[in-house]
Amino acid sequence: MSKYILVTSGVCSSLGKGVASATIGSLMEGYGLKISMIKCDPYINMDAGNISPFQHGEVYVTEDGAETDLDLGNFSRFTSINITNDNCITIGKVYDQVIKNERAGRYNGRTVQVIPHITDEIKRRILTVGAKSAADVVIVEIGGTVGDIESIPFLEAARQLIRELGKNDVCTIHLSLIPVITGGELKSKPTQHSVKQLQEAGIQPDILLCRCEKEIETDMRKKLALFCNVSQDAVFASSNIEKSIYELPVLFHKEGVDKKIISKLAIKTEVQNSNIRQWTSFLSKLNEDGPKVTIAMVGKKDYLDECNKSVREALFHAAITSFGAKLEIRKIDAETLESGDNITQAFQGVDGIVIPGNYEQRGFLGLLATVKYARESNTPYLGIDLGMQLMSIETARNLIGWEDADSTEFIQNCEHALISLPEEQAGFSASGLMQLGAQTVKITKGTKLHDAYKKSTIIERHRNKYTFDKKYAQILEENGLLLSATSEIEKRAEAFEWKNHCWGLGVQYHPEFVSRPAKPHPLFTAFIGAALNK
Repeated sequence: MSKYILVTSGVCSSLGKGVASATIGSLMEGYGLKISMIKCDPYINMDAGNISPFQHGEVYVTEDGAETDLDLGNFSRFTSINITNDNCITIGKVYDQVIKNERAGRYNGRTVQVIPHITDEIKRRILTVGAKSAADVVIVEIGGTVGDIESIPFLEAARQLIRELGKNDVCTIHLSLIPVITGGELKSKPTQHSVKQLQEAGIQPDILLCRCEKEIETDMRKKLALFCNVSQDAVFASSNIEKSIYELPVLFHKEGVDKKIISKLAIKTEVQNSNIRQWTSFLSKLNEDGPKVTIAMVGKKDYLDECNKSVREALFHAAITSFGAKLEIRKIDAETLESGDNITQAFQGVDGIVIPGNYEQRGFLGLLATVKYARESNTPYLGIDLGMQLMSIETARNLIGWEDADSTEFIQNCEHALISLPEEQAGFSASGLMQLGAQTVKITKGTKLHDAYKKSTIIERHRNKYTFDKKYAQILEENGLLLSATSEIEKRAEAFEWKNHCWGLGVQYHPEFVSRPAKPHPLFTAFIGAALNK
């Protein structure tokens, strides 16, 4: 039977609860334990697919096609587990299932209520993950902040789980902020109030994880232990990192967080300490004096941060692990490039250019100008999703002379619609469905894409509706743009590359979702390698 770690937070949002949960997962794996992880999100949306990335950050796509919160990306990068739709529980999914059950008459005429019906469904989903995965430990991150009205059903379900499973099978970790006021004094009062709210929900935390700017002294730990009703050796600091979030497993291990969890859950392991070798090795490479590589990431200004988190992490993994290089990402707003007057200056000193998936038409001309610059200047280029589609439009406009070449996503009635919905193209039946999750891709031998993967068949994750119309493939190839990969079943276009270019590739899929610190994605490794050789 699985044991469970429940992670809550208080005082304010954005404390890094997802990264903390992922770190705990990695430390449990370091003991040789099989783990699984769950994110409980309090929003009523069914999933993150229709939430603005500007509001909620990137959508992380799982292998089975679930559109989830970006925290599940951290779960994947910090651990070895394969995230699926089951690992993401939204209150929208819960209410949807309960209403379906009611319509099917499964409650035998009873009045449907939050307790027990909503909370029972939450518990069922949490326990199902443990049963399906046969995990030794399941880490459950409860989204939101203690005190939020949206989080109440999840906290009540957690309270019931603790009572039903027993205290030795559940460990509750509360992440809270210890602010520093003017003069440098640490204040414990916000955390005291936060824990009090958690206790009012019927949950007593076993471990306090204190988010703070600096180390917590012994007197402060004693005070927190006294007022929050936890033992002093269960008060830990999560202080600011210096260079990377991948410092956290080493930091938590030094603090003794993992040992306290093992003790609380009475888990018997063959090893005495968590194996954190992969993290110390990564940090060692991070701290070495390696070559510097500057990568320009071009997109809409609003979306260049959390909206492309996985792309930034994948670049970081490749730079550090594969080459020991110092990565600098230069974020460039595509709208500032639309005039074309300052484009050479904008990319001065840049070793490579990335255009990740973008949204809406804003900044389109700036993105197109970026692709043209990368091609003409022989600068290593990696386009993802729209970044790949732009390569075909740029070739059509600037080399073939089709000024109206476009995507029907932006211009519905253009004569040369290189990018369109499958149902708008000959040979495809109407679908209107988003391509989601893992699909098999066939790579043409003798291409740079084949050189990167060193194989002809790959499986990659997708998230797109619009696709390249292959009737234009021959004329594009005659003008230097090669279609180098197609999907196995429907033969959709999956990758482009410039023939006479040092390294210019675009892919329809999203390779960033499977990159890990110790195992960088081969496409990003090849791209960083090309940038270093520029």
